[in-house]
Formats: sequence, structure tokens, C-alpha cells
Amino acid sequence: MARRGHPLYGGAIEHYADAIIVRLAGKDDLSRVWEHSLMPATTRLISVNDVERLADLQLTGRLFFAPWDPVRADSYFTVAGQQAEVENALARHSRGEALPHVILDEDSQVVGRITFSGITYGAFQSCNMGYWVAQESNGRGYATDAVRAMTALAFKELSLHRIQAETLIPNARSQRVLERVGFVGYGTAPEYLKIAGRWQDHLMYQLLTDSR
Repeated sequence: MARRGHPLYGGAIEHYADAIIVRLAGKDDLSRVWEHSLMPATTRLISVNDVERLADLQLTGRLFFAPWDPVRADSYFTVAGQQAEVENALARHSRGEALPHVILDEDSQVVGRITFSGITYGAFQSCNMGYWVAQESNGRGYATDAVRAMTALAFKELSLHRIQAETLIPNARSQRVLERVGFVGYGTAPEYLKIAGRWQDHLMYQLLTDSR
């Protein structure tokens, strides 16, 4: 384990093999973690205040998301279900394992989510990225802007070396988003995730800090 101070937070960052834990000196408001001058206007940290909006987007877009998501229980599409999702995301965030954001439109309305998960330091210095945008907001550049902003944050502020993302093979829109930002495909993972009730192959993408 390595320990060093962070110039933005004034606290300490402890690097473990599988996580980064941020302890803010003199601050106990975890919502302040990662809130800083480089936080992109197109995204912000998820909040329990987003629960009703997220539940509405998931419910109205249930059929739209179904081919690209795991099979969800009916409870997932309720306010209570999204409350549990947000609380879980914030708990992982407080442990330094994830950075869960919402994607915003020009009016600061939530139109989707983007998350870094599996944040790992040590020799790996990597994370996985996933995102979604509501059906009615697709094709307007929100995903591209959010991915571009978050990748800059990952390299400049989190000091990561690599970001991984994966898409279903038919998901050409998501592939175009990644490629616009500079992600490079590096292979296919057979039966990588169980999506829409069956194990499906995924295209693997990565972006390295020295490729920007």
C-alpha cells in the first residue's frame, strides 16, 4: 500500500491492489469527492435527488434498453429500485471503487448515466467505463461529450493509465461514441456478459493516457 497526499483534497489517498480510498482532511461530505475545478459541466456526481428522474427514464425506456441490458426485475424500474441503485453506487464511490455520474443536457436535466467502476491502482491503474442515454436524448452528442469529459478527468485527476469499455457487437452507436473520443478496439470477448437473457460476445475497447 502506498500513501500520499492529494493537492486538491488536502487529505490522503491510499492505494490498494483493487481500490483507491480518498480521505478528505477536515471534510466528511462524501459528495465533495471529485467535485473540483475540472468537473465537466456535462456530468456531475450522482445524487439521491436524481432517483425519481432516473426511475422515470428507466421505466419509459424499458423496451429501448432491453436488448442492451441484463434482464431486470420489475422493481428496478421503480423509485425504490433506483434508490437502491444510487445508494449502492454512492457506497462504492465512498470506498473509491467507482465514480458514478449522471449525464446532463443543456438545461442541466439528467438524461443518462456514466460510471467508472473497478477503479484499480498499483501496477494496473485502470477502470471500466459504462454509460447510457435516454431514448429521447439519443443522437444529440450527450454520450460523446460525457465520455470525452470523463476520460479527461480519469487521466488528469485520477492518474489512471487505461480506461476499458465494451459493447455488444450490434451496438454501432456506442462504438462510434468510443471511437470519436479515441478508444481503440482490441478484440472480441466471447460470451462476455449475460445480456437480454443470454451470454453474448462483446467488442473490447481501451483508451490509454499516452494515446491522447
